[in-house]
Amino acid sequence: MDTCMLGDFLGSHQERLRSAIATLAGRYDYVSVLGSDSSGVAFRVSPQERRVADSSWSERGFVFRVQQAGRIVEHAFNVLPSGDLAAAVAARIDSQLADGPAARVYPPLPDEPAKAGFFATVGQHPLTADPALVLDRLAAARAGLMEQSPEIVFSSANAEFVQVRKIFISPRRDLAQAYVWGQAYLITVAKRGDDTRENYQPFSGRKGLELLDELPSAVAALAKETVELLSAEKPVPGEYEIIADPDVTGLIAHEAFGHGVEMDMFVKGRALAPDYLGKSVASPIVDMYDGAAAADQCGSFLFDDEGTFGTTTKIIDQGILVAGISDLQSAASLGTRPTGNGRRQAFDHKTYARMTNTYIAPGKDTLEAMVASIKRGYLLQKMSSGMEDPKNWGIQLVLTIGREIVDGKLTGRMVSPVVCSGYVPELLSSISMISAAVELGGSGACGKGYKEFAKVSSGGPYIKARMRLG
Repeated sequence: MDTCMLGDFLGSHQERLRSAIATLAGRYDYVSVLGSDSSGVAFRVSPQERRVADSSWSERGFVFRVQQAGRIVEHAFNVLPSGDLAAAVAARIDSQLADGPAARVYPPLPDEPAKAGFFATVGQHPLTADPALVLDRLAAARAGLMEQSPEIVFSSANAEFVQVRKIFISPRRDLAQAYVWGQAYLITVAKRGDDTRENYQPFSGRKGLELLDELPSAVAALAKETVELLSAEKPVPGEYEIIADPDVTGLIAHEAFGHGVEMDMFVKGRALAPDYLGKSVASPIVDMYDGAAAADQCGSFLFDDEGTFGTTTKIIDQGILVAGISDLQSAASLGTRPTGNGRRQAFDHKTYARMTNTYIAPGKDTLEAMVASIKRGYLLQKMSSGMEDPKNWGIQLVLTIGREIVDGKLTGRMVSPVVCSGYVPELLSSISMISAAVELGGSGACGKGYKEFAKVSSGGPYIKARMRLG
């Protein structure tokens, strides 16, 4: 086992930062600094290349945040100034404070006392491994896919590992964390005549190179499924009973009540959710959660980018919308307790309320019972994309696979692609069965609109509901 360490870049600056924060605390109502030193490596094996590159999630620098008379300003440094650090920070902050009246004034930001650290262990650290050996393992998985069928005409294997290292220091808080997350993809293309279909299998977790151990056992099923797609037809548009697999359930949770309950959208008046707090928005059998402490996946951490510990937030309780997820500023504005969802794409980006691990809680039903209960519908699998409108609660999902169910049995017929749409409360209120096992995946990223990406995970059990398909 390898332990993730803070590293020299952050470790060597900690005492200097503590001293500067102690000095600045006498000058401003609130002051803090976030230090980030995250690095990663991405691997790709395809017929044309074997490539190793730096991860796009890599970042290194510091951001100071100050609150004075309700106004919040920040200044980021790639490299800390030499000499008197407190004076250098104050000069830049005071220049911003002198620019003019604040666009928004906030209640005092909290600074509760805490000192903690989290240093994860992984089976094998990806940043110290021989890259050639990693590429060999990916190449073996790719070759295995090509051997499964003559109709598999292309395959690739990708993996990316990122070591996240952060410190947060304020007058009353001193926090540090270091951990690794990994993601991998097997991608296949099958061809029959003029018909070409693409498919994939994701893998993810707070794991090192042991994540690659999961690839070989997925090869045969992925190839078989991709060849099956060559016979898939387009679905007949209409409203159907559906069963969403855990991957699709996670996409529904993420799009339906993930973005919709990010509380900075409450402050800006861009979400319907505030009007429905305390009201029914889903079936009484539905519970939904988000939180960095709610699961162990790529969206997990000890503290967020504002020094707030990760929590478990129950968003929906027996169908009732009970809470949103917040950063410090939105929580201060709304008079609620921050939930540890203040996240930055990088140290030099703004903080927003963002999801972490978002999922629907387990129920008591079985997949077999769900299938048996459907007269005519589909088992939906493999998310492709999703979008939602938090102002109007519309949702649209694009999925790769729909498996037909007739008279309580899977017929073997497949439709693809499947476009699903609906109104969020109607969709969630239609959930009538929920399976007992929960699975989360974190192989993707979430944008705030079209930008400001954060690493998240989502998932849940199998659920039975009704949706419009096309």
